[in-house]
Amino acid sequence: MRALLIVNPNATSTTPAGRDLLAHALESRVELAVAHTGHRGHAAELAQQAAADGMGLIVVHGGDGTVNEVINGFLPKPVLGPANSLSAGWMPRIAVVPGGSANVFARSLGTSSDPVVATNQLIDLLSSDTTRRIGLGYADDRWYTFTAGMGLDARVCEAIDSSRNDGHAVTPARYVRTTVQEFFKSKGSHPTLTVELEGAEPVSGVHYAFVSNSSPWTYLNTLPVHTNPGTSFDTGLGVFAMRSTSMVSTLRLARQLLTPGAEPKLDKLFRVDDVPCARFTSSVPIGLQMDGDYLGLREEVVFHSVPQALEVVAPKPDPKG
Repeated sequence: MRALLIVNPNATSTTPAGRDLLAHALESRVELAVAHTGHRGHAAELAQQAAADGMGLIVVHGGDGTVNEVINGFLPKPVLGPANSLSAGWMPRIAVVPGGSANVFARSLGTSSDPVVATNQLIDLLSSDTTRRIGLGYADDRWYTFTAGMGLDARVCEAIDSSRNDGHAVTPARYVRTTVQEFFKSKGSHPTLTVELEGAEPVSGVHYAFVSNSSPWTYLNTLPVHTNPGTSFDTGLGVFAMRSTSMVSTLRLARQLLTPGAEPKLDKLFRVDDVPCARFTSSVPIGLQMDGDYLGLREEVVFHSVPQALEVVAPKPDPKG
Protein backbone atom coordinates (compact mmCIF):
# COMPACT_ATOMS: atom_id res chain seq x y z
CA MET A 1 0.00 0.00 0.00
CA ARG A 2 1.21 3.47 -0.85
CA ALA A 3 1.09 5.99 1.99
CA LEU A 4 1.89 9.62 2.64
CA LEU A 5 3.24 10.79 5.98
CA ILE A 6 2.33 14.45 6.53
CA VAL A 7 4.44 16.06 9.26
CA ASN A 8 3.89 19.44 10.85
CA PRO A 9 7.46 20.21 12.00
CA ASN A 10 6.24 23.17 14.06
CA ALA A 11 3.75 21.15 16.12
CA THR A 12 4.34 21.29 19.86
CA SER A 13 5.62 17.79 20.57
CA THR A 14 7.17 16.74 17.26
CA THR A 15 10.93 16.15 17.25
CA PRO A 16 13.36 15.15 14.48
CA ALA A 17 14.09 11.88 16.27
CA GLY A 18 10.41 11.07 16.65
CA ARG A 19 9.71 11.89 13.01
CA ASP A 20 12.58 9.65 11.86
CA LEU A 21 11.40 6.79 14.08
CA LEU A 22 7.88 7.06 12.67
CA ALA A 23 9.09 7.18 9.06
CA HIS A 24 11.42 4.19 9.48
CA ALA A 25 8.70 2.17 11.21
CA LEU A 26 6.17 2.92 8.48
CA GLU A 27 8.62 2.00 5.73
CA SER A 28 8.53 -1.56 7.03
CA ARG A 29 4.80 -1.77 6.31
CA VAL A 30 4.00 0.56 3.40
CA GLU A 31 5.50 2.25 0.36
CA LEU A 32 6.08 5.62 2.03
CA ALA A 33 6.42 9.22 0.91
CA VAL A 34 7.08 11.97 3.47
CA ALA A 35 6.04 15.62 3.25
CA HIS A 36 6.54 18.45 5.75
CA THR A 37 4.06 21.30 5.94
CA GLY A 38 5.45 24.75 5.26
CA HIS A 39 2.49 27.09 5.57
CA ARG A 40 -1.11 27.29 6.71
CA GLY A 41 -3.28 25.19 4.42
CA HIS A 42 -0.34 23.13 3.17
CA ALA A 43 -1.57 19.94 4.86
CA ALA A 44 -4.87 20.26 3.00
CA GLU A 45 -3.05 20.66 -0.31
CA LEU A 46 -0.88 17.61 0.37
CA ALA A 47 -3.88 15.49 1.36
CA GLN A 48 -5.83 16.52 -1.71
CA GLN A 49 -2.95 15.51 -3.96
CA ALA A 50 -2.46 12.22 -2.10
CA ALA A 51 -6.10 11.29 -2.65
CA ALA A 52 -5.87 12.28 -6.31
CA ASP A 53 -2.78 10.08 -6.67
CA GLY A 54 -4.65 7.10 -5.22
CA MET A 55 -2.63 6.72 -2.03
CA GLY A 56 -4.31 4.27 0.31
CA LEU A 57 -3.22 5.82 3.59
CA ILE A 58 -2.47 9.29 4.93
CA VAL A 59 -0.61 9.39 8.26
CA VAL A 60 -0.73 12.71 10.08
CA HIS A 61 2.00 13.60 12.58
CA GLY A 62 0.86 16.86 14.12
CA GLY A 63 -1.85 18.37 16.25
CA ASP A 64 -5.61 18.62 15.89
CA GLY A 65 -5.34 21.56 13.52
CA THR A 66 -3.19 19.59 11.09
CA VAL A 67 -5.59 16.63 11.24
CA ASN A 68 -8.51 18.95 10.50
CA GLU A 69 -6.67 20.44 7.52
CA VAL A 70 -5.90 17.01 6.09
CA ILE A 71 -9.50 15.81 6.31
CA ASN A 72 -10.84 19.00 4.77
CA GLY A 73 -8.23 18.68 2.04
CA PHE A 74 -9.52 15.45 0.53
CA LEU A 75 -12.97 14.64 1.93
CA PRO A 76 -15.76 15.89 -0.37
CA LYS A 77 -18.80 17.81 0.82
CA PRO A 78 -21.55 15.61 2.26
CA VAL A 79 -25.04 15.17 0.87
CA LEU A 80 -27.18 16.97 3.45
CA GLY A 81 -30.80 16.04 3.96
CA PRO A 82 -33.03 13.85 6.16
CA ALA A 83 -30.13 11.34 6.37
CA ASN A 84 -26.80 13.12 6.04
CA SER A 85 -24.34 11.02 4.08
CA LEU A 86 -21.16 11.02 2.07
CA SER A 87 -21.27 10.30 -1.65
CA ALA A 88 -20.05 6.80 -2.46
CA GLY A 89 -16.49 6.62 -3.71
CA TRP A 90 -12.98 5.57 -2.79
CA MET A 91 -11.14 7.60 -0.14
CA PRO A 92 -7.81 7.02 1.62
CA ARG A 93 -7.64 5.89 5.21
CA ILE A 94 -6.36 8.21 7.92
CA ALA A 95 -4.01 7.48 10.81
CA VAL A 96 -2.79 9.94 13.43
CA VAL A 97 0.40 9.99 15.49
CA PRO A 98 -0.01 12.86 17.99
CA GLY A 99 2.36 15.78 17.72
CA GLY A 100 0.40 18.74 19.06
CA SER A 101 -0.38 20.16 22.48
CA ALA A 102 -3.80 18.56 23.08
CA ASN A 103 -4.29 15.82 20.44
CA VAL A 104 -7.95 15.41 21.41
CA PHE A 105 -8.97 13.57 18.23
CA ALA A 106 -6.20 10.96 18.39
CA ARG A 107 -6.67 10.34 22.10
CA SER A 108 -10.44 10.02 21.67
CA LEU A 109 -9.74 7.27 19.13
CA GLY A 110 -7.68 5.39 21.70
CA THR A 111 -4.27 6.47 20.42
CA SER A 112 -1.57 7.14 23.00
CA SER A 113 -0.54 10.77 23.48
CA ASP A 114 3.10 9.62 23.51
CA PRO A 115 4.34 9.72 19.88
CA VAL A 116 6.68 6.74 20.34
CA VAL A 117 3.97 4.57 21.89
CA ALA A 118 1.51 5.78 19.23
CA THR A 119 3.98 4.79 16.51
CA ASN A 120 4.16 1.25 17.87
CA GLN A 121 0.37 1.18 18.12
CA LEU A 122 0.06 2.20 14.49
CA ILE A 123 2.47 -0.47 13.25
CA ASP A 124 0.51 -3.15 15.14
CA LEU A 125 -2.78 -1.85 13.72
CA LEU A 126 -1.40 -1.86 10.18
CA SER A 127 -0.09 -5.38 10.66
CA SER A 128 -3.53 -6.61 11.72
CA ASP A 129 -5.36 -4.36 9.21
CA THR A 130 -7.45 -2.90 12.02
CA THR A 131 -9.66 0.02 10.98
CA ARG A 132 -12.99 1.56 11.88
CA ARG A 133 -15.37 4.01 10.27
CA ILE A 134 -16.37 7.07 12.26
CA GLY A 135 -18.87 9.88 11.92
CA LEU A 136 -17.78 13.50 11.57
CA GLY A 137 -19.32 16.89 12.18
CA TYR A 138 -19.94 19.31 9.31
CA ALA A 139 -20.69 23.03 9.59
CA ASP A 140 -19.84 26.27 7.84
CA ASP A 141 -18.73 24.26 4.76
CA ARG A 142 -16.07 22.47 6.83
CA TRP A 143 -15.58 19.08 8.43
CA TYR A 144 -14.62 18.78 12.08
CA THR A 145 -13.57 15.75 14.05
CA PHE A 146 -14.29 16.28 17.74
CA THR A 147 -15.78 19.65 18.68
CA ALA A 148 -16.99 23.05 17.60
CA GLY A 149 -17.92 26.00 19.76
CA MET A 150 -19.57 29.41 19.63
CA GLY A 151 -18.93 32.20 22.08
CA LEU A 152 -16.52 31.67 24.99
CA ASP A 153 -14.70 28.67 23.50
CA ALA A 154 -14.13 30.50 20.22
CA ARG A 155 -12.75 33.54 22.01
CA VAL A 156 -10.34 31.31 23.91
CA CYS A 157 -9.14 29.73 20.65
CA GLU A 158 -8.70 33.17 19.10
CA ALA A 159 -6.61 34.32 22.07
CA ILE A 160 -4.53 31.12 22.04
CA ASP A 161 -3.86 31.54 18.31
CA SER A 162 -2.73 35.10 18.94
CA SER A 163 -0.39 34.06 21.77
CA ARG A 164 1.02 31.25 19.62
CA ASN A 165 1.76 33.74 16.85
CA ASP A 166 3.57 35.85 19.45
CA GLY A 167 5.83 32.91 20.24
CA HIS A 168 4.18 31.68 23.45
CA ALA A 169 4.01 27.93 24.00
CA VAL A 170 0.55 26.36 24.06
CA THR A 171 0.08 24.45 27.31
CA PRO A 172 -2.90 23.27 29.38
CA ALA A 173 -2.05 25.95 31.94
CA ARG A 174 -2.22 28.65 29.27
CA TYR A 175 -5.61 27.31 28.12
CA VAL A 176 -6.94 27.47 31.69
CA ARG A 177 -5.63 31.01 32.26
CA THR A 178 -7.01 32.18 28.92
CA THR A 179 -10.42 30.60 29.59
CA VAL A 180 -10.66 32.33 32.98
CA GLN A 181 -9.64 35.67 31.45
CA GLU A 182 -12.14 35.40 28.59
CA PHE A 183 -14.90 34.29 30.95
CA PHE A 184 -14.52 37.38 33.14
CA LYS A 185 -14.30 39.64 30.10
CA SER A 186 -17.70 38.42 28.94
CA LYS A 187 -19.34 37.97 32.35
CA GLY A 188 -22.56 39.94 32.59
CA SER A 189 -22.87 40.44 28.84
CA HIS A 190 -26.24 39.87 27.20
CA PRO A 191 -26.78 36.31 25.86
CA THR A 192 -27.13 36.29 22.08
CA LEU A 193 -27.41 32.65 20.96
CA THR A 194 -30.50 30.61 20.14
CA VAL A 195 -30.35 26.83 19.59
CA GLU A 196 -32.88 25.10 17.34
CA LEU A 197 -33.34 21.33 17.09
CA GLU A 198 -35.85 19.60 14.85
CA GLY A 199 -39.11 18.87 16.63
CA ALA A 200 -38.26 20.95 19.72
CA GLU A 201 -38.89 24.45 20.96
CA PRO A 202 -35.98 26.88 20.37
CA VAL A 203 -33.67 27.44 23.33
CA SER A 204 -32.81 31.12 23.64
CA GLY A 205 -30.71 33.15 26.07
CA VAL A 206 -27.57 31.08 25.47
CA HIS A 207 -24.21 32.67 26.32
CA TYR A 208 -21.94 30.01 24.83
CA ALA A 209 -22.28 26.53 23.36
CA PHE A 210 -20.31 23.47 22.26
CA VAL A 211 -21.33 20.97 19.60
CA SER A 212 -19.32 17.78 20.08
CA ASN A 213 -18.75 14.87 17.71
CA SER A 214 -17.06 12.73 20.38
CA SER A 215 -16.28 12.63 24.06
CA PRO A 216 -14.18 13.88 25.77
CA TRP A 217 -14.51 17.45 24.58
CA THR A 218 -10.92 18.23 25.57
CA TYR A 219 -8.17 17.21 28.00
CA LEU A 220 -6.36 18.95 30.85
CA ASN A 221 -3.09 17.04 30.66
CA THR A 222 -4.31 13.49 31.35
CA LEU A 223 -7.71 14.52 32.69
CA PRO A 224 -10.56 14.12 30.15
CA VAL A 225 -13.30 16.77 30.15
CA HIS A 226 -16.73 15.41 29.17
CA THR A 227 -19.43 17.90 28.21
CA ASN A 228 -21.60 15.22 26.56
CA PRO A 229 -20.62 11.77 27.89
CA GLY A 230 -23.21 10.06 25.66
CA THR A 231 -21.65 11.38 22.46
CA SER A 232 -19.21 9.32 20.41
CA PHE A 233 -17.89 8.86 16.88
CA ASP A 234 -20.74 6.36 16.40
CA THR A 235 -23.60 8.66 17.45
CA GLY A 236 -24.99 12.00 16.41
CA LEU A 237 -23.75 15.31 17.82
CA GLY A 238 -23.82 16.42 21.44
CA VAL A 239 -25.16 19.92 22.16
CA PHE A 240 -24.08 21.75 25.31
CA ALA A 241 -25.48 25.27 25.71
CA MET A 242 -25.07 27.41 28.83
CA ARG A 243 -27.67 30.05 29.71
CA SER A 244 -25.85 31.55 32.69
CA THR A 245 -22.51 33.12 33.54
CA SER A 246 -23.11 33.33 37.27
CA MET A 247 -20.11 32.34 39.37
CA VAL A 248 -22.07 29.77 41.41
CA SER A 249 -23.38 28.00 38.30
CA THR A 250 -19.99 28.14 36.60
CA LEU A 251 -18.16 26.62 39.57
CA ARG A 252 -20.75 23.85 39.91
CA LEU A 253 -20.45 23.13 36.19
CA ALA A 254 -16.65 23.08 36.30
CA ARG A 255 -16.73 20.57 39.15
CA GLN A 256 -19.09 18.32 37.20
CA LEU A 257 -17.00 18.52 34.04
CA LEU A 258 -13.85 17.53 35.92
CA THR A 259 -15.42 14.66 37.86
CA PRO A 260 -14.96 11.27 36.15
CA GLY A 261 -18.30 9.65 35.34
CA ALA A 262 -20.35 12.75 36.14
CA GLU A 263 -23.32 13.83 34.01
CA PRO A 264 -23.31 17.65 33.75
CA LYS A 265 -26.70 18.91 34.97
CA LEU A 266 -27.79 22.45 35.84
CA ASP A 267 -31.04 24.38 35.58
CA LYS A 268 -29.35 26.82 33.19
CA LEU A 269 -27.66 24.14 31.08
CA PHE A 270 -29.28 22.77 27.93
CA ARG A 271 -27.61 19.47 27.01
CA VAL A 272 -28.67 16.73 24.61
CA ASP A 273 -26.89 13.86 22.85
CA ASP A 274 -27.27 12.06 19.51
CA VAL A 275 -28.50 15.07 17.53
CA PRO A 276 -28.44 14.79 13.70
CA CYS A 277 -28.63 18.54 13.12
CA ALA A 278 -28.58 21.74 15.19
CA ARG A 279 -29.05 25.34 14.06
CA PHE A 280 -27.45 28.20 16.00
CA THR A 281 -28.34 31.83 15.43
CA SER A 282 -26.98 34.91 17.15
CA SER A 283 -28.43 38.41 17.46
CA VAL A 284 -24.91 39.78 16.90
CA PRO A 285 -21.86 38.26 15.16
CA ILE A 286 -20.22 35.75 17.50
CA GLY A 287 -17.01 33.72 17.31
CA LEU A 288 -16.89 30.19 15.89
CA GLN A 289 -14.17 27.57 16.41
CA MET A 290 -13.86 24.07 15.01
CA ASP A 291 -11.32 21.54 16.32
CA GLY A 292 -9.58 24.37 18.16
CA ASP A 293 -9.21 26.56 15.06
CA TYR A 294 -10.78 30.02 15.31
CA LEU A 295 -12.77 30.74 12.12
CA GLY A 296 -14.15 34.24 12.74
CA LEU A 297 -17.54 35.78 13.50
CA ARG A 298 -20.86 34.24 12.43
CA GLU A 299 -24.54 35.04 12.88
CA GLU A 300 -25.84 31.61 11.86
CA VAL A 301 -24.27 28.14 11.78
CA VAL A 302 -25.97 24.81 11.08
CA PHE A 303 -24.18 21.76 12.47
CA HIS A 304 -24.69 18.34 10.89
CA SER A 305 -23.69 14.84 11.95
CA VAL A 306 -22.47 12.71 9.02
CA PRO A 307 -22.24 9.01 10.00
CA GLN A 308 -19.54 6.67 8.66
CA ALA A 309 -17.74 9.54 6.95
CA LEU A 310 -14.11 8.53 7.49
CA GLU A 311 -12.10 5.31 7.73
CA VAL A 312 -9.38 5.53 10.36
CA VAL A 313 -6.58 3.19 11.39
CA ALA A 314 -7.38 3.05 15.09
CA PRO A 315 -8.25 0.60 17.85
CA LYS A 316 -11.75 -0.81 17.86
CA PRO A 317 -13.95 0.95 20.42
CA ASP A 318 -14.37 -0.72 23.78
CA PRO A 319 -17.88 -2.26 23.79
CA LYS A 320 -18.05 -1.57 27.53
CA GLY A 321 -17.47 2.15 26.89
